[in-house]
Amino acid sequence: MNTSVVWFKRDLRVHDHRPLFEAGNFDQVIYLYGFETEVMESREYDASHHGFIEESLSQLHGLLKKQGGGLTVKIGKFPQILSDLYQQLGFKHLFSHQETGNMRTYQRDIRVANWCRSEGVSWNEYPQFGVTRPQKEGGDWSSLWSKFMNRREIVPRRLPHNPLENYPQTIPLDQTDTKTRRQRGGELRSIKTLESFLNSRGEHYQKSMSTPVLAGNACSRLSPHLAFGNISLRRVYQRTRDQQAFVRHHRLPNWGVSLASFQKRLNWHCHFIQKLEDAPQIEFDNFDFEYDGLRSSFNEHYFSLWSKGETGYPLIDACMRCLLHTGWINFRMRAMLASFSANHLWLHWRKPAVFLARHFLDFEPGIHYCQFQMHAGTAGINSMRIYSPIKQVKDQDPNGEFIKKWVPELASVPSEFLAEPHKMTIFDQMAYNCKIGRDYPKPVVDHEKAYKSAKEKLFGLNKKLVVQT
Repeated sequence: MNTSVVWFKRDLRVHDHRPLFEAGNFDQVIYLYGFETEVMESREYDASHHGFIEESLSQLHGLLKKQGGGLTVKIGKFPQILSDLYQQLGFKHLFSHQETGNMRTYQRDIRVANWCRSEGVSWNEYPQFGVTRPQKEGGDWSSLWSKFMNRREIVPRRLPHNPLENYPQTIPLDQTDTKTRRQRGGELRSIKTLESFLNSRGEHYQKSMSTPVLAGNACSRLSPHLAFGNISLRRVYQRTRDQQAFVRHHRLPNWGVSLASFQKRLNWHCHFIQKLEDAPQIEFDNFDFEYDGLRSSFNEHYFSLWSKGETGYPLIDACMRCLLHTGWINFRMRAMLASFSANHLWLHWRKPAVFLARHFLDFEPGIHYCQFQMHAGTAGINSMRIYSPIKQVKDQDPNGEFIKKWVPELASVPSEFLAEPHKMTIFDQMAYNCKIGRDYPKPVVDHEKAYKSAKEKLFGLNKKLVVQT
């Protein structure tokens, strides 16, 4: 029979899925997902990612069954997984979305392409995000992105039978998911999340997205669903565009600026993925080679304190502990964590970036590594911003609501001391039952000295303004 394979990667959905649609023209289709041992063994892979994928596959399998299909799940390496299927059914067509992932998946795709050529298999790849491959020199990327986002969504249709359906309920992993408060995966959940944002939660998005106190509810919370493809970015874009027309018609306050701000960030999402698509080496190397050797040594003790949320800077520690429990913090707090590791602690960006990649449930390589380098000052573009962990407390958590939730050692400390609890007198420490150095750590570094040192070093290479924020 005329057989094809749909290879699911970070596109775990049925709606607006062109490979799935195109494969529907065949007599039978293998709907394939592979748990790749190389990926699962990497330092970027966490049990929370694994659990989110399993939840997404459960809903995907159910939706495929309703359309006539059903999943085939394998464990191993590509292209060996494909080769084994080829020996069984001799398929000649492979359908998938393009993936702009880390170097492991980049090299895997090269191996798959070589295997397809050697076996005479036609591999049909389709864009998923509006990322252009390859990007034409001097081309108008924004126009191409807008054109892609405004194309009509692809509606699911009746699917051919899967002759090798094999869907195990769980895939074992030699680690435990400790993020008991994380989001759960799946296409149906992604749609509910989108609708709750557009219809209620997102009204004050523009004003609330920067503060960790409000961002958990006011932000869209679609990022993990987009990272694993539970929902297409095009669907989010078009649904947001429709909602913008609705709020304009009904003259709803607050919503206009919030949805415009959110829509702008959908463009940024693809903009940064495009950077990794064009230059895969930025996962490991500085954007600008002039910054090579800038941070030549690495203080493991500093890294350990930062990664456990024990730096002595309350908002830094609260954000890290929140991340370790939930897999999510808002963008400004991510920027602050990255900036603190690179500038206050003067750590080379690569190891902290990999650590956060593992713990961000919504880890997207293109966005993650580009942003981390920007906060580390190695991108050579834009003005340098060094986030002050003291100023951010006053700006984003002045009452200590977020800090006290995640750093209970400071629960009885008044808000006036929360930005710099180490400046409490010994009598204050006794009164508020918080001895610095015993109940809560002393600052790992002096903020003003660290900021001054980083500014001088960075300004020596980057003549653009270095600002403290």
